[in-house]
Amino acid sequence: MAAPSRHAFCLHPILLGVPPDIRAASGRTKVQSLSRLARQAAQASARKTLGQPLSAFPKDDDGVPLPVDGMHWSISHKSALVAGMVARHPIGIDVEFRRPVKTGMHTRIATSKEWRLGQAVEVDAALPTPPPAALFYRFWTAKEAVLKAVGQGLVGLYNCRITALPSPARMNIVYHATHWQVAQLWYGDHLVAV
Repeated sequence: MAAPSRHAFCLHPILLGVPPDIRAASGRTKVQSLSRLARQAAQASARKTLGQPLSAFPKDDDGVPLPVDGMHWSISHKSALVAGMVARHPIGIDVEFRRPVKTGMHTRIATSKEWRLGQAVEVDAALPTPPPAALFYRFWTAKEAVLKAVGQGLVGLYNCRITALPSPARMNIVYHATHWQVAQLWYGDHLVAV
């Protein structure tokens, strides 16, 4: 059996800015255009990961991405930024635009224990305490990326728990006894989680 290539475990998330004509669109036309652009990002990721594009982007009846020839894929899009990624194992990618969040959403996205953990780690890291919205989006994107990787919708949110924040760009999560490591990157006012 041949040893896997050095690229076998590399992740190649691709981010693409949304052109002005798509940003200006609305409704279904905009959503379809953003989805196509996110798939272009996933194709670029496939070319970096596999050396060739994916043949299709199938989904099951619930809209969950299905593997293609053993390759897993994930996309995400916002009005100004899209992301796509392909990997040899289950993966998830999420992009969110940071904007003010109603306080009631904080209790939906994380437990009080998770909030304390996040705030303590940020303070211990000798960084200024982030505004609640910044920590909210770290939690949201990390959990959403894990839920996408397991093919679960937001119904699985309550089974997704943050266990550690080793750095401002990393987060550890447990989902049904499986441990996940999430990498995060601020790109302007957008947060990307893989």
